[in-house]
Amino acid sequence: MTLQDCAGARISGCWSLRSDRSGSGEDSLDRLLPPTGAPRRKSTSLNTTEPPLLRTGTRTVYTAGRPPWYDEHGAQSKEAFVIGLCGGSASGKTTVANKIIEALDVPWVVLLSMDSFYKVLSSEEQTLAASNDYNFDHPGAFDFELLVATLRKLKQGRSVKIPVYDFTTHGRQKDWKNVYGASVIIFEGIMSFADKELLQLLDMKIFVDTDSDIRLVRRLRRDITERGRDIEGVIKQYNKFVKPAFEQYIEPTMRLADIVVPRGGGNMVAIDLIVQHVHSQLEEQRELTVRALLASAQQTQPLPQTLSVLESTPQVKGLHTIIRNKETSRDEFIFYSKRLMRLLIEHALRFLPSQPSVVQTPQGYEYEGRSYNGKGITGVSVLRAGETMEPALRAVCKDVRIGKILIQTNIDSGEPELHYLRLPKDISEDHVILMDSTVSTGAAAMMAVRVLLDHEVQEENIALVSLLMAELGVHSVAYAFPKVKIITTAVDKSLDDLLHVIPGIGDFGDRYFGTDGSDSWSDEDHEQPSC
Repeated sequence: MTLQDCAGARISGCWSLRSDRSGSGEDSLDRLLPPTGAPRRKSTSLNTTEPPLLRTGTRTVYTAGRPPWYDEHGAQSKEAFVIGLCGGSASGKTTVANKIIEALDVPWVVLLSMDSFYKVLSSEEQTLAASNDYNFDHPGAFDFELLVATLRKLKQGRSVKIPVYDFTTHGRQKDWKNVYGASVIIFEGIMSFADKELLQLLDMKIFVDTDSDIRLVRRLRRDITERGRDIEGVIKQYNKFVKPAFEQYIEPTMRLADIVVPRGGGNMVAIDLIVQHVHSQLEEQRELTVRALLASAQQTQPLPQTLSVLESTPQVKGLHTIIRNKETSRDEFIFYSKRLMRLLIEHALRFLPSQPSVVQTPQGYEYEGRSYNGKGITGVSVLRAGETMEPALRAVCKDVRIGKILIQTNIDSGEPELHYLRLPKDISEDHVILMDSTVSTGAAAMMAVRVLLDHEVQEENIALVSLLMAELGVHSVAYAFPKVKIITTAVDKSLDDLLHVIPGIGDFGDRYFGTDGSDSWSDEDHEQPSC
């Protein structure tokens, strides 16, 4: 097969893209071993590639958003594409992974290292490890049960916690790394092909084949510089464990690979072919048009029972009259919006679980009342307009935790995209009040709910709270997530051709913050497709 044939062929079976291994001597011992007395760096297993982002003094904003990963039913519709990289120790797996990521040029790529999943050592094993007598290159050294469960959840688009292994102490660090969201997952490790369940999760299997002498030199450099080992210990461990393990467990799995890459990251021919195949696979996955599906839906059913609208008292009607009036000044708009938000949040609290509670009054009598019956309450605002509701929530819920989600509309596709999220730890056990100013089609609200579900929040523990909603948005959210409580002060009947709520309230974010609509970093609060 010629190079031209390879470039156009469908990747199936096992290819071996061989090249001359003589090289230029760049991996020679003199170049790769650290100088005597060089400082040793603390080494951990943490190895993830973050999405493109822009950091400012107070915000972190992702510059490339994650498109919908679910359908109009709110269900998972496409899984991440998982690439498995296998090869001997120091064969260049991480280098190949980084080259693939660079060449792919797609957002939301996660690099997951098998080194994170070493088992926690007992005191006896710790002693063996300190004297280089523990076999880290045996399948039994890895926590495959945790690894498979983690990769499966990540492939499904759910939030996961990754252990961080410290090679200097041979143990896991206290704080684990939270990882969420990926279009492509690159999983690398010496035993990547050693487990049947693990193999079933891999969409592409790549074996990095590097000369054993080069691998030894690289391992010497890495273990001495990064892991605080001495030369004698590294060589002892290599001869006793690493080399036999490669011959017994790793090299035989080369036959399972779809592609064999000699020379690691230097083999750009192989990397280009890999990238071409991944791109073709991603293109085959039909682009979702959640917004279009929602906008074209015929909503003929009555409003769902999960909807609760604040009673339209003369006060509430008067507040709506003021904030809907286009002649209302910004100061008055803010003042009366805050009054309405406070009433809305107070109304939403009635849906939190409670239980009978008896207390003693100062006069010594019992009072039979009620108290909150839950672990915690978290408010999550959809940036930027959702943030305006946070003060009202804080005013009535002492010590409430706050999270934030940034969802923007893609100008080209019209689809909502997830750009940023910051959620409290252990949010899965809380009741969550999801706050946004307005909801039109429900596309952004659905994405926000999907994010919470991916973080293990129970659907029945989510309440979507919004000042104004369109009927379409109500139906869309209720249809996708029938257990989510929907709470608002008013429901308007229709949308115009631009998907603005009619009669509506205007652009809430612009009116509240005094902007002119040109603020491109967040438009999810506009009564447009992202709402």
